[in-house]
Amino acid sequence: MALSPPRLLASLLGLSAGSASPTAYRVALSGGLDSSVLLHALTCAWHDGLPPLRAVHVNHGLQAEAEAWAEHCRRFCAGLGVELSLLRVDARARAGESPEATARHARYQALAELLQTNEALLTAHHRDDQAETLLLQLLRGAGPRGLAAMPPSRRLGAGLLLRPLLEYDRAELEAYARQHSLVWVEDPSNREHAFERNFLRHQVMPLLRQHWPGLNKTLVRSARACAEAAALNEQLAQQDLGPAQGDVLPLARLRALPPARRRNVLFHWLRCQGASLPSAAQMAQLEQIAAAAQDATPQVGWGEWVVWRYRDALHLLSRAETRPLCGVLEWDGRTPLVLPGLGRLEAHPVRGRGLRSDTLEGCLQIRFRRGGERCRIRGQGHRRALKKLLQDAGVPPWQRWRIPLLFIDDQLAAVIGHWVCEPFAVHGEHQAGVELRLE
Repeated sequence: MALSPPRLLASLLGLSAGSASPTAYRVALSGGLDSSVLLHALTCAWHDGLPPLRAVHVNHGLQAEAEAWAEHCRRFCAGLGVELSLLRVDARARAGESPEATARHARYQALAELLQTNEALLTAHHRDDQAETLLLQLLRGAGPRGLAAMPPSRRLGAGLLLRPLLEYDRAELEAYARQHSLVWVEDPSNREHAFERNFLRHQVMPLLRQHWPGLNKTLVRSARACAEAAALNEQLAQQDLGPAQGDVLPLARLRALPPARRRNVLFHWLRCQGASLPSAAQMAQLEQIAAAAQDATPQVGWGEWVVWRYRDALHLLSRAETRPLCGVLEWDGRTPLVLPGLGRLEAHPVRGRGLRSDTLEGCLQIRFRRGGERCRIRGQGHRRALKKLLQDAGVPPWQRWRIPLLFIDDQLAAVIGHWVCEPFAVHGEHQAGVELRLE
């Protein structure tokens, strides 16, 4: 099937038909062959009755030619009469990170931030890319969702990501470029076989095509079948999970399910919360903590995510939410005090409750738990360990090390947000006091 502008435009409009009509279309233009063909062909078919067609180029700054490529995109778009947006990102990989994955993440994050509500971003992924993606996912041990490879459309930021070239081979794009005498840039990193995709593209795929000439179509057909299987798994998980649970998953629902459906629900729950997915070993750990003893509070973490089991439910948290806080902050008791990661601490005048106003004349410090703190709550006969008070109050373990504590003259006076300790508490209903609030 030869690539023609009218046919491509019809495919694009068909892709976006199932969602709110895009208010604008933006072609992700790298300056390479694929995206140049996509923008040129759409420009040839575009007409006044359609939303604006624009282009966007992301400068990763990783290659010496990066500025020259950006200038090439400017000239190319000027020749087509298309508005171009230029984005710069820091795509340098840190130690232990994949350069490919880091650059991809930085690029899509910048593009997602650019998109306005209901705008569509168009990428030039084609059938060769789809076949390579399926094989890469297979070699990584992916399940049906991963083997579905790249969907033709999905949400991206406030808008939509569309891939209108997935039904075309790269050879068809090359033929179109020659026919229209297009000029494009070549990224030398695309020839570096150290990158997984490049090795597959230049070393493995040519050998496979010698024996299976229709390899691309066959693999794309498999990707579609996996996409259907993944969609069915999604529907089953929704039925098994029940109403939306947010970042807390009651374990009662999981216990009634066989292992495969239990894993399916866990994956679905994590995806719905926007978490990255754990490895197979980490998923096995997650299943183990789901089956832990009633009084156990185990946890499993990966990347920036942690799942805790607490009170017969799984709780999904970012690592930042579970990181213990430490340090000592001096406070005058009057000026609002910023507690990094928690908010602003303020003392509000009240009567008959809270912390006695006259106690604020002492030496005030905000600290965090170190262990061994004790507090006697008004109405209770003796001091109790703060650890036990927090347990009895149902404060989750990951929050217990992040609660600010007010010390006055080196004595624990208040567990902010929870209790005031004797002898710092207000006694009479007319006695002046303060309430300490995090806002």
